[in-house]
Amino acid sequence: MIKLKKVLLFTLIIILIPLLIIGLSNSSNLLYKIKYGSINNKVIKVKRNETKTVESVPLEKYVLGVVAGEMPASFDIEALKAQAVASRTYALNKAQNNKTDYDVDDGTSSQVYIDEEQMKEKWQDSYEENLSKIKEAVADTKGEVILYNNNIIDAMFFSTSNGYTENSDDVFQNSMPYLKSVESKWDKEESPVFSSTKEVSKTEFLFNLNLPSNTNISIDNITKTNTGRVKTITINGKTFESSKIRSAFNLRSTSFNIELKDDKVIFNVNGYGHGVGMSQYGANGMAKKGYNYQDILNHYYQNCEIKKIS
Repeated sequence: MIKLKKVLLFTLIIILIPLLIIGLSNSSNLLYKIKYGSINNKVIKVKRNETKTVESVPLEKYVLGVVAGEMPASFDIEALKAQAVASRTYALNKAQNNKTDYDVDDGTSSQVYIDEEQMKEKWQDSYEENLSKIKEAVADTKGEVILYNNNIIDAMFFSTSNGYTENSDDVFQNSMPYLKSVESKWDKEESPVFSSTKEVSKTEFLFNLNLPSNTNISIDNITKTNTGRVKTITINGKTFESSKIRSAFNLRSTSFNIELKDDKVIFNVNGYGHGVGMSQYGANGMAKKGYNYQDILNHYYQNCEIKKIS
């Protein structure tokens, strides 16, 4: 009888230990499913700006449309995968915090989303090839999101840095611990929009800023972030936020300097976009150097983990 009990106990141990190990390994995934629900059946409510309608798009189809809209299909597959994970994360974050009848719109105020017909128009003869490549990037990362302290992050991204990404609190009101400035040295070599200039007349310059017409322009008290982006600037005695200057003259970023020459005002600009989160051209530069999509995401989103929660 004792021998039989030992055999039964040994058998139970052999059976239960693997089950326990499996249960522990899946416990975190179960936690995310309880918290966020199954994202396999998730739909994203997308406001189409042109038609003013709201479409319910299955999550993975939506991610496909965003990668197609946001990143050149010519980019390295690892950069496209990084974009897919960032875009999926971004969408789920917005859906989770949504207070309107739509989660995102299809333009740059959220993330650019295009449908199949728009892809055909954009890519023309390269449609099948490009679609296949982007489908691969989305499929290979299906269900993967970026988490910080077990929460889906606000996965911001932009086109091109000035050599460094920006701290979130230097650009937006919120300070997010995973959106901290990091070096992005690949942008200068990779991006065709790393440097740009904008030239306006002195009259237009003052008019656009609602300043009195004046033969003289004085620029002083320029404050900058640690990465060299302008925070505030005083022009003819009036102080402006850099975002106001960028908007007034349609500049590509707030990393600029101003040159006064004859009757012209010349902006010399580095980078394209708000500078927070993942640089898309930086991501492509990293991919070309042999980094995979997880390396890219871990570089631009600090102290985060990439988790599959589908």
